[in-house]
Amino acid sequence: MGERAHDILGWDGPAVGLLDLDAFFASVEQLDHPEWRGLPVIVGGSADRRGVVSTASYEARRYGVHSAMPSAQARRLCPDAVWTQGNFARYREVSAAVMDILSAETPLVEQVSIDEAFFDVTPGRFSRESPIGICRRIRARVASLGVSCSIGLGVNKTVAKIASERDKPRGLTVIFPGTEGSFLAPLPVSALSGVGPATERQLAAMGIHTLGELAKASPRELEGALGVTGPRLVVRAAGRERSRVAERAVPDEAKSVSNERTFDHDLTAAAELRAAILHVASMTGRRLRRRGLAGATVTLKLRYADLRVRTAQRRLGSPTNDEHVFGPVAVGLLSSLWSEGTPVRLVGVGLS
Repeated sequence: MGERAHDILGWDGPAVGLLDLDAFFASVEQLDHPEWRGLPVIVGGSADRRGVVSTASYEARRYGVHSAMPSAQARRLCPDAVWTQGNFARYREVSAAVMDILSAETPLVEQVSIDEAFFDVTPGRFSRESPIGICRRIRARVASLGVSCSIGLGVNKTVAKIASERDKPRGLTVIFPGTEGSFLAPLPVSALSGVGPATERQLAAMGIHTLGELAKASPRELEGALGVTGPRLVVRAAGRERSRVAERAVPDEAKSVSNERTFDHDLTAAAELRAAILHVASMTGRRLRRRGLAGATVTLKLRYADLRVRTAQRRLGSPTNDEHVFGPVAVGLLSSLWSEGTPVRLVGVGLS
């Protein structure tokens, strides 16, 4: 159900939103370079150095270009595109401004990547205003920054995430409480985050192709096929997931503070990885400062596409909680863990 839903219908129960910035990196580049507006813009590594596309503007997507595509292929599809390596510091700056907009509406904001965040606007928790009205205001305030976002609103994270992808760019898709089952049922199982190609094949072998079929599946059979993840998928496919939007609590006596990000596509280019490390480091620094903590040992963690995990550490001269100090140190650890072209699924940065 899109924006045509009337606020008069009200909202009963949890209200969880997912804000997704539209073609974020490319949108920032078009904001900062007005002459690029309306043109196909590709942010990514060089086609001559086996780079990959990080983000493609909607103009470039019309040619079939998408994120994680080899740059050489993107150049063949869209030879007249404007290419840029990107400016990650600028992207972080705009992302922080967007997160400030969310934080002004509710203290329950869970940033999951530089361009995505869940937020809780359950009526009566922090505001008596309609969740739909709040989402409209958020979208308008983001637009005033010069970039756009799409928002999904539902009773939990699963519904909000899928809804946010229904109407892009600049969409607001509202799934009212009680309608999540019918919304999810016809969708393919691949629409559920966490269901990759391997899981999709396993489900297909069991005759399960849609979320409606998954919702009716036997949790016991799914557990036998997929382990503990199986029954959870059944609950999520039915729209019955209970979501808590909040940062993971870190005890006051914590010996370390860290942040991780799992990427939708594997990172294979050095520029992408360096940018990702600096972004994750900025989130770790923010968490450290919020808790009044500092650390002197930097840890970089990488999880590869084959699920192997490697870590490296380096001790600083003195404790800090400034990502501008420990972030470059984390980047410096990259060469000891990774070689060009090796696909990386997750990046983590910690301070202890």
